[in-house]
Amino acid sequence: MNDRLSFASHCVRAFKRFSMRSLGRRAVGVIYFCAWMGFLPACPVEAAKLEDRIVAVVNSDLIMLSELKRDLLPDQERLRKLYSGEDLERRLKTAEAMAVTKMIERKLQLQAAKNKGVDVSDQEVTQAVQEMKKQGETLNSADANTTRSIREQLTLMRVVDREVRGLIMVADSEMKRYYEEHRDRFAYPEEYQLSQILIKPRTPDGLSIAQGRAEALLATLKQGEPFEDLALRFSDGADASRGGRLGLVRQGELIPALEQALTSVQVGQITGIVETAEGLHIVRVDDKKPRQFRPFEQVKAEIQSLVFQQKTEDQYQIWMADLKNKAYIEIKF
Repeated sequence: MNDRLSFASHCVRAFKRFSMRSLGRRAVGVIYFCAWMGFLPACPVEAAKLEDRIVAVVNSDLIMLSELKRDLLPDQERLRKLYSGEDLERRLKTAEAMAVTKMIERKLQLQAAKNKGVDVSDQEVTQAVQEMKKQGETLNSADANTTRSIREQLTLMRVVDREVRGLIMVADSEMKRYYEEHRDRFAYPEEYQLSQILIKPRTPDGLSIAQGRAEALLATLKQGEPFEDLALRFSDGADASRGGRLGLVRQGELIPALEQALTSVQVGQITGIVETAEGLHIVRVDDKKPRQFRPFEQVKAEIQSLVFQQKTEDQYQIWMADLKNKAYIEIKF
């Protein structure tokens, strides 16, 4: 069976130079079947290739097990460092299935590039290698696999530019609609003017004592005692000498626990006691700026890029689905 399998690989390679249309799908299928079952005479192959086999047929191209193993190797090494047992096996199978899908899509795109006359010159490959080396990548430009991989990547980018990106237009109406539907994305952070009283435990086990002090201060504040006076006299914060004034603080700059406590506090009100790693806080909101949004003209270029990216992804999926629908694809492994 191994000999038959090897011969199938050998003979199918011989037919790669013919188009699927000229031979017909049925004829190619008969050739594969005959080679597989041993109805055709055996051909000599290198001993090293006996362990290889066909993973998938994509029109007139083959995906071999050796190619799949090479593509899978980085993911396998990463997964084996993170997982083990049944979890590892499940993730390896998922990675394998995803790799086969990506390889099929790559074959289809390269075939589309060939059919459309998309080509990459040797000079362009050389320039790409030089540029990658400048960016610190270690490449062996004398290695045929390296140059082939770079040529394929350049070809893929070029055919996608032609068949997908080159068809995308972004109208002003689309950008304005995106702006209205995603206004939160273009909002300035809320700004607060805050003051605080901070009570720090004086000893490693002094949290309960600090809690008592903070509760007494909170009760005094609720009775109308000026916040600034109590901060000046009792706060352990660096801002105590300023009456506890923290000044302008933007949303996202505060400790998360304080940020959460301030969400329901209005101007002039104080929070309850908020515990953080620094100690116990009582915070007053002195002022709060209403939420503001960056104007459309200021973010227009950013929106254009976002809409273009989304439309490109959608168009790419449509293009790939069309390539797959028109292709002869057979997964053997």
